[in-house]
Amino acid sequence: MKAVTWQGVHDMRVTEVPDPRIEEPTDAIIRVTSSGLCGSDLHLYETLGPFMEAGDIVGHEPMGIVEEVGSAVTNLQVGDRVVVPFNVSCGSCWMCDQKLYSQCEKTQNPEHGTGASFFGYSKLYGHVPGGQAEYLRVPFADFLPVKVPEGPSDDRFLFLSDVLPTAWQGLEYAAVPDGGTLLVLGAGPIGDMAARMAAHRGHRVISVDRVPERLARVAKRGVETIDLDEAEKAGGVGEVVRESTDGRGADAVIDAVGMEAHGSPVASTMQKFVGLLPDAVAEPLMKRAGVDRLAALYTAFDAVRRGGTVSISGVYGGAADPIPMFQLFDKQVQLRMGQANVRAWTDELLGILRDDDPWDVESFATHHLPLDEAPQAYRHFQKKEEGMVKVVFRP
Repeated sequence: MKAVTWQGVHDMRVTEVPDPRIEEPTDAIIRVTSSGLCGSDLHLYETLGPFMEAGDIVGHEPMGIVEEVGSAVTNLQVGDRVVVPFNVSCGSCWMCDQKLYSQCEKTQNPEHGTGASFFGYSKLYGHVPGGQAEYLRVPFADFLPVKVPEGPSDDRFLFLSDVLPTAWQGLEYAAVPDGGTLLVLGAGPIGDMAARMAAHRGHRVISVDRVPERLARVAKRGVETIDLDEAEKAGGVGEVVRESTDGRGADAVIDAVGMEAHGSPVASTMQKFVGLLPDAVAEPLMKRAGVDRLAALYTAFDAVRRGGTVSISGVYGGAADPIPMFQLFDKQVQLRMGQANVRAWTDELLGILRDDDPWDVESFATHHLPLDEAPQAYRHFQKKEEGMVKVVFRP
């Protein structure tokens, strides 16, 4: 089959790889009909290269049609239409019983000190082949896949794999009070969707980005916007937000940017330097050294009001970056964060999407491309070119 494979830093290729097969009686094989390109994939494209191996199949936002099921699978049948959450979770361990599916005990990776495995996401998270491919092996098939109805297009349901539950969890963790103000840092896929959801709930929402096309998208949803470059000329995002909130700041902030934030050239240089080192040297540095770009996180801490909440959805990778503990303690800031526990939210979200599309997910993707165009898509997406906000591949 054809699949998008990592061959080196900034080197994604579509190659021929062996078809997946049933390995456990609880597995299923799906024929992928759509697969998203996620901002987290850009970490593999550059920053997390030391944890990748040439030939790794990437992608963690797939959906498709069940082609084959293992002998122990009873909840799925050949022909079922399913979305596959990015967490590889069993649904029956202690962590899964707590609905902490991103911490599944059966797929944790203790050798790297990480939680549940992900599809298509490096040695750090289980080295599980991903879904930017024609076919995908899905473990725990009686629990993990989300069956969706026939009729609506793939775009109505595809984002149940990551974007929708990640944005929903970020908003839930933000705990915006009634009548409160939510600041969303980043208008990429997660920030855009979180802003849409918050506006639909009736919150006042302010979105920050430096890409005009992205700000225009959220503005159409009734969201106030701040151009990051203009805000920096006016004293910073925090100052601009305080001016519009009686001097207090936002009640809650969602950091939907993570370590891809611009504005930290020293950290950016360090990331690239570490990526050039031999893997045996680079891996422990990535885990233990401060190599993140924390511009977005510092902005969140500054812009949130005293006693407010910062919800972190953006991915960070370093372990020893300086955190302004005095500021956090003095402001009594509440922090919530973590990978989305996808399966905890999918039933509720699917219930909303069956008969309605309140967040306009069917038109959320900006680009639909054949799998063969994946290498160019990665380049354009990283550089925020071609108006790319969300890419969907059609294998």
